[in-house]
Amino acid sequence: MKTRAKIAEHVRAYRQRQVAAGNREVTLNLPREAVDLLDELKDRHGLRNRSQAFLQLIEQKGAAAQQTT
Repeated sequence: MKTRAKIAEHVRAYRQRQVAAGNREVTLNLPREAVDLLDELKDRHGLRNRSQAFLQLIEQKGAAAQQTT
């Protein structure tokens, strides 16, 4: 079993890799229905996590907005 220090080190390294890749961490408070939608999209499209589902929604909305302008 990992110690707290090892877990903290792992999380810190993960966050550093994300920042180095140009990603930023955002915490959201969403209604249960919104989280359920993200989970449904994640499962339907075989995505790894809710972040990917959320990003997909944002990209689709952006593409739709560009088509209407």
